[in-house]
Amino acid sequence: MPTIRFERAVHESPFHGGVRHALMRVLITGIAVFLAIAIVPGLEADSLTAGIAAVLVLTFLNVILRPILFLLTLPLIVFTLGLFLVVLNALLLEFTSFLVKGFTVAGFWPAVGGALIISLVTTILNSWTVDRRFPDLPDEPRRPPKIVNPD
Repeated sequence: MPTIRFERAVHESPFHGGVRHALMRVLITGIAVFLAIAIVPGLEADSLTAGIAAVLVLTFLNVILRPILFLLTLPLIVFTLGLFLVVLNALLLEFTSFLVKGFTVAGFWPAVGGALIISLVTTILNSWTVDRRFPDLPDEPRRPPKIVNPD
């Protein structure tokens, strides 16, 4: 008979995984942002340092501010079947352009296009880099069955 095990699920927090996980997250966001700058007209970085600063600020905003905004706008996200997440990401991209000198977003629709590209690229790259190894659990010794009624 197969043994059924119940394991405690570890929920990933933004700070779970250590330095390697954080650097991988920044690298993936950087690839996505620079690809969005190359594809979407209206997203511009004046220099490489402005682009890197935009990546770092956007990563910081996604880790700190996005969960708070997600909770505050959860009814609207549910009502729109998740489409408001694109608007939320576009607003974070606009806020990044406000904070970083040299990184500009020309308007709302370029921000939406950039948010879509960034979301798509980060989803694909995160699915490729996820660690799918399961921890090896030691087999517990089986105890003999208990006889309830010996007759």
